[in-house]
Amino acid sequence: MISTCCYGSPLGDILLAADEVGLIGLWFEGQKYFASTLPAAHTVQETPPLTQARRWLDVYFSGQQPDFTPPLHLVGSPFRQAVWTLLLQIPYGQTTTYGALARQLAAQTGAARVSAQAVGGAVGHNAVSLIIPCHRVVGTNGSLTGYAGGLDRKIKLLELEKADMRQLFVPCQEHRLIKL
Repeated sequence: MISTCCYGSPLGDILLAADEVGLIGLWFEGQKYFASTLPAAHTVQETPPLTQARRWLDVYFSGQQPDFTPPLHLVGSPFRQAVWTLLLQIPYGQTTTYGALARQLAAQTGAARVSAQAVGGAVGHNAVSLIIPCHRVVGTNGSLTGYAGGLDRKIKLLELEKADMRQLFVPCQEHRLIKL
């Protein structure tokens, strides 16, 4: 059985979903892929995994680094699972690149090369954003790209974590750069 609840964050409402094992989804209202993995049959009710996720979010949005991870039940291909595991290892307040993740994954699997674009696809389909910190991944050149919750939220999340953003920028459609 899938249970859901809503969490009111400073960056907008968040829908949380969990099964008996753990959290299966965390989506900002209106984000890309919103609730795309949520089955039609679900019940609005509080469960231990949802309570733990809400507690994690309380700590996180207070500007502190949570010292625990709520139980997760991630469903995806072995490749996506491997990428999501790497995301969990990105330290609070730091960023990495899609290319760096691809190199890490290649080293772990013994592959000659892993595509940064393939890694980006797995990062983009992370159904448990924030807790699995896909907002900490940036382009190799420092561009802030690819956050399903929106670039404004990505910036606010990195600011909340006091990440060093001096070398990061938002690419502009007119090929001009907007420095942060």
